[in-house]
Amino acid sequence: MTNVQEKAYRVSSRGQLSFPASARHRWGIVDGGDVEVFDLGDAVVILPGGARSAKRSLAAALTGDRYDDFVRTIDDAELRDE
Repeated sequence: MTNVQEKAYRVSSRGQLSFPASARHRWGIVDGGDVEVFDLGDAVVILPGGARSAKRSLAAALTGDRYDDFVRTIDDAELRDE
């Protein structure tokens, strides 16, 4: 599992956010680059590389068995069938 690093960041009045150099190096966006932002309502998930990278990351993390296990926990049958 990836080492999770927790740190608080401040968003400027213009909506800008700076990432630490170590994260930018790890993500390969030292000179700038795309990130995908998922607004979950009460939380935000930021993934490097844009939408394609996000899909690859999710696919790698969510194996078929884990997906099936998760789907079985959804109470709404209509949503579960999507």
